[in-house]
Amino acid sequence: MFSDKQKPRTMNEVGGQPNRIEKNTKIKGDIISEADFRIDGKLDGNVKTSGKVVIGKDGYIHGKVECVNADIEGSFNGELLVSDLLSLKSSAVIEGTVSVNKLAVEPGATFNASCTMGGGKGAAGLKSSNNGAAKAS
Repeated sequence: MFSDKQKPRTMNEVGGQPNRIEKNTKIKGDIISEADFRIDGKLDGNVKTSGKVVIGKDGYIHGKVECVNADIEGSFNGELLVSDLLSLKSSAVIEGTVSVNKLAVEPGATFNASCTMGGGKGAAGLKSSNNGAAKAS
């Protein structure tokens, strides 16, 4: 009845205020954070967080991203490791390798990646390779 599982988590419990890289900002380097991260600018480097990564419509990451959840509207090129849900919006462009537990793709998203799904303990680990540009429709 008083279980913590039913109580919504606030940002402060996860690791603090969300971080943001604004549009027209370019960063070269690695980022490590316990809080959520939103990227509307350009990042050439790696992101590691125990929270959520959001790439806005004008955002771009070239590198490796490790996170729990990710919402992508912009572009990503590299290695993407999402331990729970990866959500690709219709404007998303993904290239590289992806490892994810759950995947949601809106029609119009471009997913040009080698993808491994189901990384949970005891999961069958479904593998899918998509060589060539593919549009979800």
